[in-house]
Amino acid sequence: MGVHGLVGSEPDTIDYSVHEAWNEATNVYLLVILVSFGLLIYARKNKRKIMRIFALPPAAGSTPEPNFYNSLQKVRLRQQLEMYSLARKYEQQQQQQQQQGQSDSVQLSME
Repeated sequence: MGVHGLVGSEPDTIDYSVHEAWNEATNVYLLVILVSFGLLIYARKNKRKIMRIFALPPAAGSTPEPNFYNSLQKVRLRQQLEMYSLARKYEQQQQQQQQQGQSDSVQLSME
């Protein structure tokens, strides 16, 4: 009774249906994994093309988004320039105070 088969079957016949079903299922899973991996690689390389498919077409005559983002960029740039100018003024004030402090110490050391 060294033959692996169904109970009640003849000893000379072996039931391969389970093995065949397992092999087919494994092949299907491997195929799905490979196709998914291929699609992932394709999506990474062609991201812009794919996004163009799902993007809404621009409305005729009205484009508020670019103007809105341009105005935001301008506001942000203005804020950055203001912060830069304030930082420069502060640095100049600090340098003037340090120079005044150094000139005072120089005058004291000379007397």
